[in-house]
Amino acid sequence: MPVTAAYTQVTQVFPYLTVTEVDKATPLPSTDGWITTEALATDEQALDAFLTWDDEQVQRDNNQKGRPDVIASFGLHRYAWPACLLFTVPWFLHRRVPRFPVTHVSYDRTRGPMAFTVRPTTFACLPDDPAAKHPDARPVPDEDALRAELRHAIAEHMEPVLASFGPRMRRRGRWLWGMVTDEIVEGLWYVAELLGEDEKRRAEHALDLLLPGTTKPYVGSPGFRVLTDPDGRPLPTRDRASCCMYYTLDPDDTCANCPRNCEADRIAKLTAAAAS
Repeated sequence: MPVTAAYTQVTQVFPYLTVTEVDKATPLPSTDGWITTEALATDEQALDAFLTWDDEQVQRDNNQKGRPDVIASFGLHRYAWPACLLFTVPWFLHRRVPRFPVTHVSYDRTRGPMAFTVRPTTFACLPDDPAAKHPDARPVPDEDALRAELRHAIAEHMEPVLASFGPRMRRRGRWLWGMVTDEIVEGLWYVAELLGEDEKRRAEHALDLLLPGTTKPYVGSPGFRVLTDPDGRPLPTRDRASCCMYYTLDPDDTCANCPRNCEADRIAKLTAAAAS
């Protein structure tokens, strides 16, 4: 299928993510650890069961119980981060944007790797793409139109998921879309770095064009910038639009780019990470 090669390439450098494509006649898996995204978006009992995994993980690893909104935030992050890669990876590597409504995706995180099973529908591509003659192809005129297709495809997938998770969160609307914005950026940024430093730089440029800060419902731009450590060495970072909420479990253990950090704390954390 037109997006298979992109998923295969990512799995080679990031084996913790696998994507299996099935045809229209094959049902999506929904038992033995699998959950369809449609169930996450429409079935409260299914969502309860999904979040039980996060609740148990927090109690096991932190010896305390997390607030319900924090557990929901963790669960949403752990779905949205890899789910956004279903769209951004084919776009970044092959200029192809698949459409995956929630009815076409199933997810399993219970056996180690983050695993998706997807049922492809149509995909957008550029007119000179060899795949433009594929029966499911929807050629668009240029790169800007392709970026618009990507933003739309991710929003189409994530909107019903956010509507399901939203009532369990303390903050909704703009904050939830800020979270999706962060997942888009940080997922692709991470995977691109695994593909090589040049690809990481290319991803930063591509993401700056994708999310210039004025594309609703997304919130803000990728926020890439470079700080310097006490010896003057560069420390690449970015400004997040949302917070992962881990500080509610351990206030001293925040991400380097947590919006709660002051600049000095950020530099200290980035310097320590670079040294290790």
